[in-house]
Amino acid sequence: MAPDDLKPLPAGWHRALVLMAHPDDPEYGIAAAVAEWIGQGKDVAYVLATRGEAGIAGLPPREAGPLREQEQRAACRAVGVEKVSFLDYPDGRLEETLQLRRDLAREIRTFRPDVVVTLNHRDAWGPGAWNSQDHQVMGRSVLNAVADAGNEWIFPELAAQGHRPHTVSFTAVASTRPTHYLDVGQHALDSALRSLTAHRRYLEALSDRPVEEQAAEQLALVTGGRPRIAFELFGL
Repeated sequence: MAPDDLKPLPAGWHRALVLMAHPDDPEYGIAAAVAEWIGQGKDVAYVLATRGEAGIAGLPPREAGPLREQEQRAACRAVGVEKVSFLDYPDGRLEETLQLRRDLAREIRTFRPDVVVTLNHRDAWGPGAWNSQDHQVMGRSVLNAVADAGNEWIFPELAAQGHRPHTVSFTAVASTRPTHYLDVGQHALDSALRSLTAHRRYLEALSDRPVEEQAAEQLALVTGGRPRIAFELFGL
């Protein structure tokens, strides 16, 4: 859809679960939306598949993992997210396995969200901009796990463990093919900027440019020059 053809994101829900591959994934795409939702009184939690331990050049994973977790928790505080957990899959080596789907379905059944949010699952972000395998795998696995979470006959062991089936109203993907948008206010934009700059060591390794400059550029990119965040909705 063209930007002017997007529909407003449905508002009549209360709980959202953000399922992403790495620390910084929420901050690079949907943090302003999260801040806006929390400002409206909605309950938002994060689950990340990895700790991003392979994400900082020159810093060994044993050091990078704890650092990136620390930065992610600071980023969460900036937008008001109080619940963040990590599944401890290996960074850069995610695979579409039944185990990953099961773990994601368990998280959905545990938190019981109205909405699940994830990242672009397609091969590219646009012409010449390849998407990482972790993002592709995570996005597809999340979309499948949403269906799994609502099906009593898939992963019946989860129900036996007390994780009853749960149906999500819709899945919102930070996508290259958006269908809906959420208007965000200045407070949400300011919070999103702080949340991305919380990944300071990670951003310093990406560029010699000031961290605040990198973060402001990314925020302008995801809002498309308007105070809004766009999503592609599935299951609505």
